[in-house]
Amino acid sequence: MTAPSPDRAVVAVCGELDMQTSLDLTEATDALPFAGLDLTLDLSGVTFMDSAGLNTLLRLRRRVRAEGATLSLSGVPDQALRVLELTGTTSLFVVLPSPAAAWRAAGPIPAVPAARGGACNPS
Repeated sequence: MTAPSPDRAVVAVCGELDMQTSLDLTEATDALPFAGLDLTLDLSGVTFMDSAGLNTLLRLRRRVRAEGATLSLSGVPDQALRVLELTGTTSLFVVLPSPAAAWRAAGPIPAVPAARGGACNPS
């Protein structure tokens, strides 16, 4: 996770985003003050997402919006995108086609694993 400026942060999520690991993402984002923040979740390192992962994203979206911030998802893998599509929740998120735009906008960001399944390697 990084916040290269006071109004922008990118969180790289790696591995599985499921019932066993969703709390990791919640804990990582709970540390962020959302007021006026542009938050991007780079999901390009996510290998699997289930309904618990989706619920975590939805709760995060609700909290971000309540605090006057924005949330984008970048690099959403096909399997996770399918979960969003099947549940009709795709339109609730700003979905960027790749993490490259988020990384360029935010500046250099170190990889931080936020879920079980290995370290992120953003590039």
